[in-house]
Amino acid sequence: MKIQKQLYIFTILLVLFLTTSIISQSIHLQNPTGRDYTSLNGKWNIIVDPYENGYYDYRYQPNPNGYFKNRKMENRWDLIEYDFDKSPKINVPGDWNSQIDELYLYEGTVWYQRYFELKPEADGRYFIHFGAVNYESIIYVNGELVGNHVGGFTSFTLEITDYVKEDTNFVVVKVDNKRKREAVPTLNTDWFNYGGITRDVHLIKTSKMFVSDYSISLADKKTDQIEVNLNIEGPLLPAKLSLEIPELEIKKELKIENSSTKFIIEASPILWNPDNPKLYDVLIKFGEEIITDKIGFRTISTDGTDILLNGKSIYLRGISIHEEAPFMNGARAYAEEHATTILGWAKELGCNFVRLAHYPHNEKMIKKADELGLLVWSENPVYWTILWENEATYKNAENQLVEMINRDKNRASVVLWSMSNETPINDPRLIFLKNLAAKARTMDPSRLITAALERHYINETTLMIDDPLGEFVDVIGCNEYIGWYDGLPEKAQKLSWQSIYDKPVIISEFGGGALFGHHGDELTRWTEEYQNSVYKNNIEMLDKVDFIKGMSPWILKDFRSPRRPLPQIQDFWNRKGLISDEGQRKSAFFTLQKFYSKKAEMGN
Repeated sequence: MKIQKQLYIFTILLVLFLTTSIISQSIHLQNPTGRDYTSLNGKWNIIVDPYENGYYDYRYQPNPNGYFKNRKMENRWDLIEYDFDKSPKINVPGDWNSQIDELYLYEGTVWYQRYFELKPEADGRYFIHFGAVNYESIIYVNGELVGNHVGGFTSFTLEITDYVKEDTNFVVVKVDNKRKREAVPTLNTDWFNYGGITRDVHLIKTSKMFVSDYSISLADKKTDQIEVNLNIEGPLLPAKLSLEIPELEIKKELKIENSSTKFIIEASPILWNPDNPKLYDVLIKFGEEIITDKIGFRTISTDGTDILLNGKSIYLRGISIHEEAPFMNGARAYAEEHATTILGWAKELGCNFVRLAHYPHNEKMIKKADELGLLVWSENPVYWTILWENEATYKNAENQLVEMINRDKNRASVVLWSMSNETPINDPRLIFLKNLAAKARTMDPSRLITAALERHYINETTLMIDDPLGEFVDVIGCNEYIGWYDGLPEKAQKLSWQSIYDKPVIISEFGGGALFGHHGDELTRWTEEYQNSVYKNNIEMLDKVDFIKGMSPWILKDFRSPRRPLPQIQDFWNRKGLISDEGQRKSAFFTLQKFYSKKAEMGN
């Protein structure tokens, strides 16, 4: 009995050890869909587990025979109280809230399971890649733990070479989207907490030695040199690699001798810009593997209060966007057609810029922005008030920042890394965000750093931007809601703006709510007329401020939010969209469109 008890305790401790480290087993795999992959999208079986019985036993200890074992009855007297094969199915990618009515407001654990076929090759390595799982996930293959991840909006990859077998395999994912005070984001947000495997899942095959990561961009903002950085994973053996950009007549061959390789190529590519979003086909050939990509080349910088794209001043005609699918009555966006519709609306509005709030959006959105010529603000989900002095919270935020930058560093459209949104001014917060900004600069000095800050009044008619975080960003984002949370729309006509920083400012949010088709006079809340008045007055005010170099009003489309219960108007929707969920344009859409058209005609 003593030996059995010790073995039981050892098993529990082992399970705890294996499941408490964050991201320790993950590998960064650049551009997974440009490689040899098999989609694991489709129907997955699920078990809803609010008490986490599939993970803990009745003493609330990790159970070594939990649901991840996918056990089956071998004898008619066996007692197994679950069966994935008989459980409901759900679409992956997708969220459970919009697919199953009973799970609309559910937050907790859901187990996902599916089978896949494989014939492993002796010289191959195998990885499973998740575009995103919200929020905490633990992944098992054939009943064995292979890794875990924290963060609902960044991708991760786990090696499963040692866990797969010939023919039929199964993967089980424990997904938990419970909000936590110490998490990033924290408990309180103004968007819907869609749970599940919300983005693509891929099975990827590589050789024993392969290119795991690469970055290809202009060298130190020079327009006649391309810098290439390559990382090799696996046992280093004599091997040759070639990089080709056929349209530029580039074919660089080199011998791989180190795990990291850097070189410069003389070339003068056509520079990517919103009017001509030029992308070049890139091929990386290494052994039997060919990685394909489409990459644009451009520079982004600042000069005083100007933002310079390819050395020329640009006004960012933008809009903010949440990652919510159109025409689906509230659901997480994940498909290319979602990106095409949403960003198509932004182009129709006259935008050359989108703020993807308040977390990294899916990779299809970024690649579609590359194609359409939309500059992108990408944001780490450090939102409102998190635990600034909690070391684990900072590590979590930094890891999500790292994963965001690693995934999208080759996308020309991304010009701004945002550290946070609407955070309170205090010393712990400043240290937290200053450190994040420093980390982002270390990883990627080629892009600009920003954050969405708030402003304050120094008197009844003057707004001041003096947040100390402004010292550590390149472009200051500023949220303001004059006419909605701050007075009535006409208040904007009496106000002036000041900033203590010689830096460009983007008004990252302004706006007001309106139910499409609800009409009245300009002083009746929730009408299209009131929202339109908010836009008219704010546009007139902001266009007079010379250090404001762009805006991304809140928001392109109505989106789901549990913070918004007002019956008959909100009904758990944030109605600040210029477009309804059904694609109907509100009056303010055309007001902003007219302003952007005028700006474009003026060369801005």
